[in-house]
Amino acid sequence: MSKKIVFIGAGSVRYTIKLIGDLAKTCELNNVDIGLMDIDEERLRATHILAEKYSEELGANLNIQSTTDLEEALKNADFIINTALARAEGHEDGYVQYEIVRKIGEEHGYYRGIDSQEFNMVSDYYTLSNYNHLKMSLDIARTIEKVCPDAWLLQTSNPVFEITQLIKDLTKVKVVGFCHGYAHIFKVTEALNIDPEKVDWQVAGVNHAIWLNRFYFENLNGYEILKKWIKDKSEKWQPKDPWDVDLSFAAIDMYEFYGMLPIGDTVRSGTWKYHYDLETKKRWYGKFGGIDNEIERPKFYDQLRKTRSKLIKLAEELRENRNLKLTDVAPEIFPESIDSQEQHIPFINALINNKKARLVLNVENNGTLKNLPDDIVVEIPVTVDESGIHPEKIEPDLTDRIKEWYLMPRILKMKWALEAFKTADLRAIEEILLRDPRTRSYKQVKGVIKDILDLPFNKEMKNYYS
Repeated sequence: MSKKIVFIGAGSVRYTIKLIGDLAKTCELNNVDIGLMDIDEERLRATHILAEKYSEELGANLNIQSTTDLEEALKNADFIINTALARAEGHEDGYVQYEIVRKIGEEHGYYRGIDSQEFNMVSDYYTLSNYNHLKMSLDIARTIEKVCPDAWLLQTSNPVFEITQLIKDLTKVKVVGFCHGYAHIFKVTEALNIDPEKVDWQVAGVNHAIWLNRFYFENLNGYEILKKWIKDKSEKWQPKDPWDVDLSFAAIDMYEFYGMLPIGDTVRSGTWKYHYDLETKKRWYGKFGGIDNEIERPKFYDQLRKTRSKLIKLAEELRENRNLKLTDVAPEIFPESIDSQEQHIPFINALINNKKARLVLNVENNGTLKNLPDDIVVEIPVTVDESGIHPEKIEPDLTDRIKEWYLMPRILKMKWALEAFKTADLRAIEEILLRDPRTRSYKQVKGVIKDILDLPFNKEMKNYYS
């Protein structure tokens, strides 16, 4: 019987297309059934048209169906990839809401938004306890429990840590969190001019908070290579783009304090030392100030919208001209051969066809990271095969400073956010903000919460916390 893979939030056109490309290039999975689901009919139609044509060009035989009905999409599903982003009615995407909320936050003295707290990504998620994302993701998981309880849920949309933990805590769904941040290890090896194929590495932590605990190159200690780079080249470092922060001054500063190098988005989520204002961000992250600021983040959103519009237009052109070849007209989006570094398809292939794969996934700790709670979701290297997920032994262990100064506070923040959501207690939201380094008074906390809850698209959240 053919296996079925469902994409929830398939209207994220480019990301879905990337994974369809991975599927099409995986010969063992060329005959799977694909279900595309999104509430946005225009984007869903565009994704369907482009996915069919792209897989056809790559020589795959994917059976693709699409629907706006979640239960219909989930029928007979074996794997569900959730990339859905909560979006309020009347807004073209969730990013508009992000910027509206950030503006309110800044008016109340919370630079770069309400969720810019220490030990979290800077203003990249929804407001307060992430109510909208948590509610939507939990609803999806409970529908999976009802319609296809044996399916795997591959949780991809952020915040991966909070959502994966919530679903694990409140449902029986087989949930695993996915993030491509681990792949920044290869950006580090590129900067250090060493062959990644010859590197023995491990990363460990929680999502967006992972550290390079093992680093060897041809049996040499890779950290000695890094120290030499810091001594000889770090002062001349400049970012290529706003996302290029892997060996930034902030990354090196965190390495020198914590004893291991932060990897991927971890570099962006240090303390407020790196984020007080735009000038401070530029001092630590180079000329762009990283991606998490009032200049570069809106540019990024605008580029996403332009790409989406381009893809929707391309889909309409394909309806008129099926001879159009995607790999010719937009090779940057529809490559004939490339490793996306996404882990979803290798994970599925390993479970179905025993194509053993080493991946970095978000799974329950169960003693893998010592001195951290067993029941929390951690991000660690694992081997996946037809018998399941097998965590690696973490050697060497993370430093005490990483665990006690970084991971435990981050885990506590996750627990606080979920406590607020589970209990619908607005006082928990207040207490989180009272611990925020930007807070100067209780009046400030009450004011910013009121203004955010009074936004028209937050009506459901306001009623929930009332």
